[in-house]
Amino acid sequence: MSHTVPPLHEETMQLRVLPPPPPEADPGYSFVEEPLPGWTLPPPAQMGWAADTGRRRRTVGLALLAVILLVQAALSLRLANSAFEDEALYIWAGHVEIGQLFYGAPNYGGFDTYFSGAPVLYPVLAAAVDSVLGLAGVRAMSLLFMLTATACLYGLTRRLFNERAGLAASALFAVSMPTLFLGHFATYDALAVCLLALTAWLLVVVAPRHWALAVPVALVAALAVGVKYASALFLPTLVLLYVLAAYRHHHVRRALLRGALLSVATLGILVGGLMASGYLTAIQSTTTARAHGDTSTWQIVQDTARWAGLLVAVALVGTVTYARTARLSEVPGWRRAVPGRRWRTCLGVLLTGTALLAPAYQIHLHTETSLQKHIGFGLFFAAPMAGVGVTRLMGAHVKFPQWAIAIGVVALTLGLSQSATYFGSWPDTRYLVPQLSYTVRPGQHWLGDPKEGPVYYLSRERRTSYQDWLSFFFIDYKTRDGRHLSGIPGYRAAVRDGWFDGVVLNYSGGLAPAEEAVRQEMRTSGRYRLKGSLPYRTSTGTGHFEIWVRQSGGPG
Repeated sequence: MSHTVPPLHEETMQLRVLPPPPPEADPGYSFVEEPLPGWTLPPPAQMGWAADTGRRRRTVGLALLAVILLVQAALSLRLANSAFEDEALYIWAGHVEIGQLFYGAPNYGGFDTYFSGAPVLYPVLAAAVDSVLGLAGVRAMSLLFMLTATACLYGLTRRLFNERAGLAASALFAVSMPTLFLGHFATYDALAVCLLALTAWLLVVVAPRHWALAVPVALVAALAVGVKYASALFLPTLVLLYVLAAYRHHHVRRALLRGALLSVATLGILVGGLMASGYLTAIQSTTTARAHGDTSTWQIVQDTARWAGLLVAVALVGTVTYARTARLSEVPGWRRAVPGRRWRTCLGVLLTGTALLAPAYQIHLHTETSLQKHIGFGLFFAAPMAGVGVTRLMGAHVKFPQWAIAIGVVALTLGLSQSATYFGSWPDTRYLVPQLSYTVRPGQHWLGDPKEGPVYYLSRERRTSYQDWLSFFFIDYKTRDGRHLSGIPGYRAAVRDGWFDGVVLNYSGGLAPAEEAVRQEMRTSGRYRLKGSLPYRTSTGTGHFEIWVRQSGGPG
């Protein structure tokens, strides 16, 4: 007996639909609150790259900024060397100015005729700190200035763009060679960069507010120029940045009037200070009419590319991509929440182009003197666009993090190596100074290369003073028959007469013409003997110091 198997479609599963459950009893309260009169929903959070996305994101951004600042401080503090001649000179000048201002002591320096900044500003501040904390304290003050500049950079970039761009810009600037170098270098530059950074940040902050707030910001800008005269090179950038920032919140006419007010106020303060101080000669000799050198344009371009090329290249990427599109609403509060193409282009060109001002000026002068420091001024302004460049390369939601990692690793490597190289480029006097402390006595006349470093350390022990030392830069020697000799003849005559009690020579790949002439004269005159030769090593080579002293019984 056979059974017929029904087709598959006839054995389809039959589903039983359950009836709906009965309603539960009212528990006595409601999960839905009745809206009160005037009650509205809070505004939704802005897009991910907006400048203001809530307290939590701002807190995370500040925490990451603190990490960046700690890394910057550690990398600057790792640099070590004895006092550079400019550091020692500025600190001593500050002590002289304090003595004249508060105690009526004579001022033998004439610093207002050749310093590149007002001698009553940074030198006085550095000397006050030196009196308590020494050179380490003055260098720590420079670190504080550079950390403040990095923090201002974050605030500036965050207001122009967003937290991501601000953090990327701060990180690139914090590990750059000029930033690390100036963060442990006791000269004008760190304070000048700090004041320029503070001015730029304040201008963006006050741009949407009352026009009169530009006047106190002009005081900060003028102070930056007073600290270092070359800071005036960046005043046009500050004015244009203020105009662009004000245009985001006001009409064209009001933005231009605010820029004019800032310009007039800054120039008025500077002209008033110049008339009251009489620093025109120093400004001409160190800034506006500085002597030209013989360094080739190609050499300056190469060094600029080594020290600033990476950050400027990333800033160019940020400028181009930002000019092409303003996606992700990076600047909220604009008309239709998107900045115009012309505004974006002007902002990018202004900030990135400022990085080329210092190299262009030194190409004009054909000199590399202090180029490694001056580049840092322009890098601050280019850093915001570099931050935009990094965020654009990573893409929305950090789609390509390898770009940020690669740029960060290269920037960190260059900053570490280059800052160590230039901080170790001058001879360390740690062994020279103890040897001189056994020989130098108050009132003796010494000729030295180096001069400032040994005198700085020995004057703290009250063994000598700056008036007792002469350098190989200039001499005006009066011979016994009343003639005044300068240059090599003056040095030779002073050695023949036994006027110097001792001489320090710096032999590094040879001697300069004046030092070689003095060495030959000491050998032939028989009035001096070689007391010691101390080798040293720098980041660029080796050399040795020679200490020559006058023979006992020689003429004074």
